[in-house]
Amino acid sequence: MTTTRFAPSPTGHIHVGNLRTALMNYLIARKTGGTFILRLDDTDRERSKEEYADGIKRDLDWLGLHWDRLERQSDRFDRYGEVAEQLRDGKRLYEVFETPTELDLKRKKQLNMGKPPVYDRAGLALSAEDKEKLRAEGRTGYWRFLLDHERIEWHDGILGDISIDAASVSDPVLIRADGQILYTFASVVDDVDMGVTDIVRGADHVTNTATQIQIIRAIGGIPPRFAHHSLLTGAQGEELSKRLGALSIRDMRESGIAPEALLSMMARLGSSQPMELRMSLEELADGFDLKQFGASPTKFDPEELLPLTREANQRRPLSEVAERIKALGVPDDLAERFWRVASQNITKLDDLGAWWTIFHQGAEPEIDPEDADFIAEAMKLLPPPPYTDTSWGEFTAAVKEATGRKGKGLFMPLRKALTGQAHGPDMSDVMPLLQVVKAKA
Repeated sequence: MTTTRFAPSPTGHIHVGNLRTALMNYLIARKTGGTFILRLDDTDRERSKEEYADGIKRDLDWLGLHWDRLERQSDRFDRYGEVAEQLRDGKRLYEVFETPTELDLKRKKQLNMGKPPVYDRAGLALSAEDKEKLRAEGRTGYWRFLLDHERIEWHDGILGDISIDAASVSDPVLIRADGQILYTFASVVDDVDMGVTDIVRGADHVTNTATQIQIIRAIGGIPPRFAHHSLLTGAQGEELSKRLGALSIRDMRESGIAPEALLSMMARLGSSQPMELRMSLEELADGFDLKQFGASPTKFDPEELLPLTREANQRRPLSEVAERIKALGVPDDLAERFWRVASQNITKLDDLGAWWTIFHQGAEPEIDPEDADFIAEAMKLLPPPPYTDTSWGEFTAAVKEATGRKGKGLFMPLRKALTGQAHGPDMSDVMPLLQVVKAKA
């Protein structure tokens, strides 16, 4: 049985990069009938906030990414302590005392000597007396995992065969001096305990994966299948991280981006498949295959979400927007016609309000100077509302006969006078919705 997880930190709002990771893991689980776990990485007690945890759940719910299990790392500190003792007993977790300044000096010295800036394992040489002396000086120890200096290899679901020399990587810090359990350690323990079989995450985690594979084996687990997707850049290839604040899922939701548009883009971005709108997660799962994704940085342009949002809203049935339309004040007997007409002429659902204003309160007419006399004469021929499906044809026929105008010279000025716009839905459909005509005033 496939088990995947999405493990965000509730220290802020999730953004498009997080969503890509969440969606890939979700689709793998759903495609195989497996389990999708939402695991809140909330071991940082100072920065983790319940409001952000609630926001993450709200965003995932809005997108339809419903989890089968909810886990919190803050509930598992005792378990992390047990595993830490296991690693200490096995001589795989050792205490160190260097300050950030001392580590920085060591790194600079190694680089000046042409060596990789890898931790020198000085902590291994400390005796019990040395440690007591350091503590007496006011230092607090923290804990590193002792890597076996061997090649760490795995077949990555996107990147292919990966091989990393553990000797080129510093022994990772697993527990900070203040006792905080770090991501690398908590994540491994959770993945083993929760039976996670597949992990998809960003390419910036490749080195983490190498060290985590060794930690997993050290605590008696079996490494899951890993895949590392490409990182997102801006539309021009620029670094995206500086702009992520404006690309949060919350902000996109509030700006009117359709969830189907966002999911369709994130499920195909960076793959060999065309960017096509899918209206359900089941459709996305059917066509999802990690093998179709590449390793190169992937450009993300939020403007591309707009045509997908437009198409999603055009496909949406009335039942999904009935309450929104009712809230605008559209009478029940006009709701179906209003949605049929307006849905084909909006990008975001918030645009519906402008159309109802035109139909209900009348549009500010747009009349070119050369058409002023023509419109004045034409409006004398327009009866008051209500109008029917035949009203537009009858009206334009009467105006044509009275003025001799025809074609675009007839229809365009009348459209602009009645709707205030040069483009829009078929006027035969618009007329039955018009309840006020300002051009007659």
